[in-house]
Amino acid sequence: MPLAGPLSTHLAGNLRQLREARGLSQTALARKAGLPRATWTHLESGDANPTLAVLAAAAEALGVGIEELLAARAVEARLYRREALPTRTPGSARVRRLLPEPLPGTEIERFELPPGGRFAGIPHTPGTREYLTCESGTVALTVGGARFELGPGDVVVFRGDQRHGYENPGEGVAVGYSVVLQHTGHGG
Repeated sequence: MPLAGPLSTHLAGNLRQLREARGLSQTALARKAGLPRATWTHLESGDANPTLAVLAAAAEALGVGIEELLAARAVEARLYRREALPTRTPGSARVRRLLPEPLPGTEIERFELPPGGRFAGIPHTPGTREYLTCESGTVALTVGGARFELGPGDVVVFRGDQRHGYENPGEGVAVGYSVVLQHTGHGG
């Protein structure tokens, strides 16, 4: 007979989430816990009625307490309404940041350009990579003397440390996304 209702659901979900967060297979984690793989599979299915010894072995293998295996997971999410996200209007564009919490060295922005609209990008630190994708309409990128016209789904990757600009040569509103990965001088 499985653990009572929510406890078995919590146990199954927590085991799966903790295992996946560690990048381990069921086989690897079962081996680490000294349990048969079938037992681990049964635990993650929510149909198990484990002994305290099995719970203790699973908790130890995951490096958590038994109470964490049985607890309801707190929601680890925060909703940011559109109007709470920083917005700027360079040139005729409307640019909205998509990362409300700072992620060092990374910027993700969504922009809308009216027909004929344009704006200049600001060169970033040397070694920065920029990824531009078009969601709808046509976005033209001028960078390093070259011009790239992107249609929906197209992506162009370029050095973000050089002068660049964006333009909408089309007749409807163009929507694009810019991802900037700034070179920090650390790592490779």
